[in-house]
Amino acid sequence: MAEIQEIQNEIVDEFSLFEDWMQRYEYMIELGKTLEPMNENHKTDDNIIKGCQSRVWVHADLKEDKIVFTADSDAIITKGIIAILIRTFSNQKPKAILEASTAFIDEIGLKEHLSPTRANGLVSMIKQLKNYALAYQAKLN
Repeated sequence: MAEIQEIQNEIVDEFSLFEDWMQRYEYMIELGKTLEPMNENHKTDDNIIKGCQSRVWVHADLKEDKIVFTADSDAIITKGIIAILIRTFSNQKPKAILEASTAFIDEIGLKEHLSPTRANGLVSMIKQLKNYALAYQAKLN
């Protein structure tokens, strides 16, 4: 499995292929369509990310000392954003997730091209993924 930094570098490279933000939004929408379907039983209030304009659910399981995330959203752009984060952090060890930088988000210019409410949602998504990592890290220790 690729390291978080390698995955982030791949994402930065992919986004650099597009000349404008319309193309990048279209790419994010396509990424959202690639998300593994989330079990409907996991679409609960407990799994909703607080602070998002649209509804975003994230579920985490620990498998062989790695966290496997599943997610879904009712908005296509938001689904693309969470797909990028899931691709980056799923199947990684909790410690690696906690130590990972999220500077790649700024490198692709994502935060500056989102509405303020979506940018806040992005921060909330990252925070929630790291909170899951923190909880599982505590269980492993």
